[in-house]
Amino acid sequence: MKPFARLLLLVGSTAMCCAATAQGKSEVRYEPRPIGFYNLENLYDTIDQANDDAEFLPTSAKQWNTERYERKLQHMARVLGEMGTEVLPDGLVCFGLCEVENKGVVEDLVHTPPLDKRGYQVVEYPSPDRRGVDVAFVYNPKYFTWLSDRKYPLHDPTDSLFRTRDQLVVSGLMDGDTVSVVVNHWPSRFGGEKKSLPKRKLAAELGRHIIDSLLTRNANARVLYMGDLNDDPVSPSVRKFLGTTGDKALVSDKKLYNPMFDLYQKGIGTLAWRDSWNLFDQIILTPALVTGAGGNLKYYGVRVFNQPYLRQTEGNFAGYPFRTFVGDIYTNGYSDHFPVYVILVKEVK
Repeated sequence: MKPFARLLLLVGSTAMCCAATAQGKSEVRYEPRPIGFYNLENLYDTIDQANDDAEFLPTSAKQWNTERYERKLQHMARVLGEMGTEVLPDGLVCFGLCEVENKGVVEDLVHTPPLDKRGYQVVEYPSPDRRGVDVAFVYNPKYFTWLSDRKYPLHDPTDSLFRTRDQLVVSGLMDGDTVSVVVNHWPSRFGGEKKSLPKRKLAAELGRHIIDSLLTRNANARVLYMGDLNDDPVSPSVRKFLGTTGDKALVSDKKLYNPMFDLYQKGIGTLAWRDSWNLFDQIILTPALVTGAGGNLKYYGVRVFNQPYLRQTEGNFAGYPFRTFVGDIYTNGYSDHFPVYVILVKEVK
């Protein structure tokens, strides 16, 4: 039985927890905590800012206006509002976002039904990206108590003109554990995968530095490294320079666990290009979240949220993510990426 199917069978209808009884053993109960990530594909407002947002203004070829902006918010809120509700009625306890123009658009998003009833709080800082898109972190204070946040800029010593998104680190208390989430949007493959790889290598090395600094302070640090990495789980940037493995038995202080590896091997992706799938959107875990050492929360399962309404239904791109735009043609879709989430669980004693 698949992990998610099993967890669904175990979810209690009123206690928001799950229970399992092993033969000859007492019942073990768990509380699930779904945590997600979503590339929103250009969530811009309609106001002309100092950044390069000309493509998303009412006067642009895209004719981006208030009606389309509000429809985009409704679409994004629907997706984020449904994610994780099969295991926890309150849905995602926290999530990372990328391709957001500013904090204002994220605030608009969390005040859009059905998210508006959950009391989500937003952490977002402007980054030097030339297109003016940032990453953000959103959390439900019912489950996550903010402790600190910090952004890490990414520099290329060989390219003084290089500008990209910061890596955002937010730490908080969740079920008695200190949990740190690092939200990313690594440099794109513009110019070709091989030519652009050195930029993502730098991003991976920065990510590894951030994670190692947290592990130095606490060997059992619970860290989730998430984002659109613009590389797959098998890419050198992810496997070698970030230091990941898809094998739980190989997880160590030098090897992080990437639950997306097995999904990728099965042909499951979050975006499609030229009849092939990539799994750029990933959530990677430090060892304590795999072993459960030194705390309460532990990894349970992972999912690509690819509901039928998020997919193209016809034409050459049937099955691909249903986008908001194809070029400048408005299609009233969602995003060119599917979102992802993991489930952590806490044993209830």
